[in-house]
Amino acid sequence: MGFLPRTDLALEERESRGSADLEGVRFLERDISGYRVSEVIIENEIGSQALCKPAGRYITIELDRLIRREDSAFEDGARALASLLSDLLPENGPVLIAGLGNPAITPDAVGHIAAKNALVTLHLIDAPGGVFSDLRSVACVEPGVLGTTGIESVEVVRAVAEKIRPAAVIAVDALASRRAERLCRTVQITDTGIVPGSGVGNARKELSANTLGVPVIAVGVPTVVDAATLAASLAEDCGARLDEDRLRSAGGGLIVTPRDIDSKVADISKLVGYGIDLALQPSLSVSDLDMLI
Repeated sequence: MGFLPRTDLALEERESRGSADLEGVRFLERDISGYRVSEVIIENEIGSQALCKPAGRYITIELDRLIRREDSAFEDGARALASLLSDLLPENGPVLIAGLGNPAITPDAVGHIAAKNALVTLHLIDAPGGVFSDLRSVACVEPGVLGTTGIESVEVVRAVAEKIRPAAVIAVDALASRRAERLCRTVQITDTGIVPGSGVGNARKELSANTLGVPVIAVGVPTVVDAATLAASLAEDCGARLDEDRLRSAGGGLIVTPRDIDSKVADISKLVGYGIDLALQPSLSVSDLDMLI
């Protein structure tokens, strides 16, 4: 079996198949406020087998303007994310946000930091005077990881979902990319749910409509790249080919992440949190969120 580069991004799976059209797969591109948005739509089982991913929509936004610190880049990026999320979410009903990952490990803390920037309203909707009655009901949970809780993330989220009965779950997690230039500057949104840890070879039980009984929108940020995958990508860019057997054995589970990962994860996780907030509370502005959170 040949060497298979690890990635959680459907866009990269499509790129690895070359420029040829794939049966059962559609590809769209557009621009939102200066941000490039790509969408891979896997239409059926044939497309699913071709890209090794469940059928559904995989939307990728590249946040180059945010990295360059351009004027209004944060607000434009948050609103772009909000518009993409709104297209996948049910119009009404409560929503449960699940911040996945391990907050003690910076590259895995995307879900934790995004959750800290979530505007939770479930406890306010029925407050006296109806001050918050116009807001959508939102709850948030951070299930932690199996190694520190002894409980699978899906079990914690399912228990909470059974209690509050959300119309949808938004699961936020860190992902793995196959290209270093996409780390902490790309967000993938999909309506197929998520398998935590799959990109780094530590797959846990999936969070999806099949396991939770409601639509699961997964929002992921690539923060790491597998060392062997990075070597293969760099060699490919240079027109070289590395020995596949050596690639499989030489990586040794080594994972690469940017040296300024702390600031990058903090920035993009806040953007994700605000994007989710604006999708769920379209009447609010970024300034409102700055005040409320």
